Amino acid sequence: MTKFIFFIIFIALSFFTWGFASGVYHVFPYDSIFEIKNSIYDKNNDNIEFEILDVDIESLIHISNQNDLDNKKNSLINYIWKNDSPPNYQPNFVDTNIVDDRFDLSNLKSIDKITVSMKYDVESISYLFNPENPNNSLIIYHQGHAGDFIHGKETIQYFIDKNYSVLAFSMPLVGLNNRPVIDDPDFGKIKLDLHEEFKFLESDSFSTISYFVEPIVVSLNYLDKNYNFESYNFIGISGGGWTGILYSAIDNRISRTYSIAGSSPFYLRSIPENFGDYEQNLPELYRIANYLELYILDSHGEGRGLLQIFNKYDSCCFSGDIYLDYQPIISDKVSSLGTGSFQIFIDDSHDEHKISEKSFRVILEDLQN
Repeated sequence: MTKFIFFIIFIALSFFTWGFASGVYHVFPYDSIFEIKNSIYDKNNDNIEFEILDVDIESLIHISNQNDLDNKKNSLINYIWKNDSPPNYQPNFVDTNIVDDRFDLSNLKSIDKITVSMKYDVESISYLFNPENPNNSLIIYHQGHAGDFIHGKETIQYFIDKNYSVLAFSMPLVGLNNRPVIDDPDFGKIKLDLHEEFKFLESDSFSTISYFVEPIVVSLNYLDKNYNFESYNFIGISGGGWTGILYSAIDNRISRTYSIAGSSPFYLRSIPENFGDYEQNLPELYRIANYLELYILDSHGEGRGLLQIFNKYDSCCFSGDIYLDYQPIISDKVSSLGTGSFQIFIDDSHDEHKISEKSFRVILEDLQN
């Protein structure tokens, strides 16, 4: 009896180990299971979950010429900073050649730590990763709500290996960034842990949307002064992908923008997981420029372009391929306005909320063209 019990335990452990290895290392029968899952997904794909609302997409776009583009951009800047221009100050601190043992990267020469302090003592900490033989092009990598940009270590390594410098950010209140306590005269003390709590700081003279984009402006001010990069390019995942959409609309210093699982127009957000956080659905902001118009602002200009990437089987949000619905309209609008490009890529190679190897290759090819 004892031998039989040990035999059963051995068989159970063997199957568990095999299943674990299949899921983690994608060994047999991972591919077969993945194909079956995809087949089931395609057959039952979002007829119930997703409802594509019947809208006249072109009627939502109020951009016809350069003047409209300039007005949209200037209105966004004015809303975010209550000023006619973005801030022109330098970071509060830049610590060069720091050591962070979490980033044991190949082809890495040094890491610089950039600290930007903003209103109500909200801070942003970013890292500038310098490769051994830089190609004079910068990748701004922006992590989403998952946490610190250590979650983007694979992305950082991929582009460091290709000799790109990488400037990595986390979202406000996330990762290395602080979570201060504010003392409001009407509400008392509030610890800022969630983006939703930013609404308590909103006023006629201050917008908390600045927390998402000001650290990037200020960091690029520093790079403009101290480096000679030939191009700035933006890659963001999830909330970082959203950040790229907004930021590239207000700063023409950004050449190429790659937003992965970051946003969609409101009419395609019919399930809760796609609706997004506070910053993704603030009416006052998106009445100035809705998502379709932001995509045009990101795409327009000499050497500029936006590539949206959606993971077809994303485990988090923005899954499916319904986003192809607006691609030809945005692409045609960008072409009619002159220079620039807009594309959508549907990544069907995996079922995670991430930037895949396949998407890395797509991005790199676009960067090098």
